[in-house]
Amino acid sequence: MTPREHFITALERKTPSGRVPTFELVFFLTMEAFGKVHPCHRNYSQWDQMEERERQLHRKDMAQLYIDTAERFEHGAIFLHPNPGSIEESLRLAELVREISGDKYFLLLPGDATFGLPSGDKILEFSCRMSDEPGKLKREAEINLQTFVDRMEKIKQYGYIDGFAMCADYCFNTNPFMSPMQFDEFVTPYLIRQIQICRELGFYSIKHTDGNIMPILDSLLEAKPDALHSLDPQGGVDIAEIKKTAGNRVCLIGNVNCGLIDTGTLEETLESARYALRHGMPGGGYIFSTSNCVYTGMSLRRYEAILDLWRREGNYS
Repeated sequence: MTPREHFITALERKTPSGRVPTFELVFFLTMEAFGKVHPCHRNYSQWDQMEERERQLHRKDMAQLYIDTAERFEHGAIFLHPNPGSIEESLRLAELVREISGDKYFLLLPGDATFGLPSGDKILEFSCRMSDEPGKLKREAEINLQTFVDRMEKIKQYGYIDGFAMCADYCFNTNPFMSPMQFDEFVTPYLIRQIQICRELGFYSIKHTDGNIMPILDSLLEAKPDALHSLDPQGGVDIAEIKKTAGNRVCLIGNVNCGLIDTGTLEETLESARYALRHGMPGGGYIFSTSNCVYTGMSLRRYEAILDLWRREGNYS
């Protein structure tokens, strides 16, 4: 099986042969690992002034860096962060990755029309709007959804992309931003339709949200994403409890504690990785990853240590 086929097997809640798949939503340590700036950190303010030949060199460099990351760390999927981020540039980058690597990797793009956690200066305003103008907010949700559907339909025509990582965050470490009742009014119906249309178009969906998802877990499961990421232990999310609650309804991705990788002991880090494997793997439908991403400032050596443990202990009989 290719890494892509291995990854899809887990997304479909089956047990793959050999090792449990792994990937990271983002791997930012490309400077440390490869001596190259991550695409998200590159300043393309002069992109429009470049000749097409120069833009193509940048695209090829970004595409190769994504592939090199997947190969070195044995990721089954590549989450593309096109920079610049237009649909056209997204498709050009995806095309280059496919030209270089074929169908070896599962390719994801970002996309989520639902209301996520507002930025700090917008929290009060959004909270008031839920009470004062719910109808207007729902009309905005409809417009956002249609815009995303139009984007998915355009991307579908080219055939490069396997799915979308839906990255609207809903939760703090303590609780969701919205009450469960508010969530079911302003998010759940649109998330359900978003994922349903995504599936009808032939795409897989990975629903990402950090923090404490437990009060809204039933609503997230009702939307029927193919996978839930990141199962954040710093938000009190226990993969053993999620596995028991969700059963075989959704693939689980994550739960290796990013905070411990960053500031804990090596022993604590490895135990978090071991716990995630022990409770995520049984029955299939699990993809090994950190509880957020491999972010700037994280220790590359620590990340490699959890991968070494994954190679030893993340194998199906």
